[in-house]
Amino acid sequence: MIGVLVTVVTVAAFLAAAAVLVGTGRTLLAVRVLLDLLTAAGVIRLAGGRSWDALAAAVTIIALRQLIWAALSERRSGRQSPPRCGEDDHHIPLAVRGEPGDSGRMTT
Repeated sequence: MIGVLVTVVTVAAFLAAAAVLVGTGRTLLAVRVLLDLLTAAGVIRLAGGRSWDALAAAVTIIALRQLIWAALSERRSGRQSPPRCGEDDHHIPLAVRGEPGDSGRMTT
């Protein structure tokens, strides 16, 4: 019975991840949903079979989830572009010097 439930949760994990990917177009969110539901399948397997094999499977799934999510999060944070400012941003000198802008209000 537990094996069937684990299989159902695993299939549901892939379907839910696909639905999130199609619905939002966000790959990282779909991967997070997939990893969370696969973790749930591992915990269900652990609850059903109190053996060292079930424990090893649950630990492996949780460790893989943590490693994959850490790698994806690090890659995502490295891809952020710096803030845009330059010649076309005329408010920066006003803010730095504390001078009033066009409206007469202080910008600081």
